[in-house]
Amino acid sequence: MKNILFIFGTRPEVIKLAPVILELKKYPDKYNVIVCNTEQQKELSNQTLEYFGLKADINLDCMRPNQSLLEVQTRILSALDKVFNEHAIDASIVQGDTMTVLCGALASFYKKIPVYHVEAGLRSYDIYEPFPEEIMRQMTSRVAQLNFAPTEKNRQALLKENISDDKIFVVGNTVIDALFCLSRETLENAAQYFKENNIDINEKLVLITAHRRENHGERINKILDAIEYLVKKYNDHTFVIPVHPNPNVKNKIYDRLEKYLNVKLLKPLDYPYLVYLMKNAKLILTDSGGIQEEAPSFGCPTLVMRYETERQEGIDAGVSVLVGADTEKIISQSESILSKTREETRLKAQNPYGDGTSAKKIEEIIRQS
Repeated sequence: MKNILFIFGTRPEVIKLAPVILELKKYPDKYNVIVCNTEQQKELSNQTLEYFGLKADINLDCMRPNQSLLEVQTRILSALDKVFNEHAIDASIVQGDTMTVLCGALASFYKKIPVYHVEAGLRSYDIYEPFPEEIMRQMTSRVAQLNFAPTEKNRQALLKENISDDKIFVVGNTVIDALFCLSRETLENAAQYFKENNIDINEKLVLITAHRRENHGERINKILDAIEYLVKKYNDHTFVIPVHPNPNVKNKIYDRLEKYLNVKLLKPLDYPYLVYLMKNAKLILTDSGGIQEEAPSFGCPTLVMRYETERQEGIDAGVSVLVGADTEKIISQSESILSKTREETRLKAQNPYGDGTSAKKIEEIIRQS
């Protein structure tokens, strides 16, 4: 039996690792699954775990207010060092490109424990877009024994970096597996939630998320300039914004948009509630990585408020458009969609990121390793 340590800390990591955790737990004779939450996003990560019926075996409580990146890294590495000293681990599994991912990979490497990287090979090749994630995922690839790449493009990126071909497996993205976990009852409960909060979910819904570090400062002001223009022009549309708790984002969004009746500013949403919004939205404006992958499953046009994306497959497939923090581009691209009906703008392209069988493929590869 292998002792497998899952290390995560944010909501996206939980969403994308939960299908893999659940798959490995189907085989208790083969795997002893240990779930470690650094709690990089304490409330959001634990909330999402509950949705999947999971609970962390180890909680590290690593975050403190206004920590620098260096302070966060130091705290997580120190906490993980204690975890490895107290548990016999055969392999560690990390997902994506967060500080938790890098620290999990480094701590495992220092202990000479194999690292399995879920969602490997995503690249923008700009070390500051996204910052600091681009460097974190590149560094993780250097120490990973198994790289689970979502797409062939990701595999090719790893090969160009001289990652051995026998360490790379194209498996799709586990975020699609997570979508398939949603039951009809769960979505009905989500519908009831919005009804109780007087949010009309109809064919004129715009979903907006903005939180990335590189969009702080002047960029968020430009994004809000565009959103405020759209809110005023399309006052028959409802703009729903789950507001990230980071004060660099939260305070500016509330200052600019709270006064508008057709803007609904919400606390960060539980995973199924966010999925319900994506499923019903006419348009999505986002700088999120995960939403770029999920939205194509619902045919929803998505404008990516970033200047570079490591998820080029969606751009190539025509299911998303890069608009950066360019006020005029955000407005013009949004108007081309909002001026039409939801039916007219629905996308028919197949989701380029997976078919919902990624976790099963990953388990089979781990079993043979």
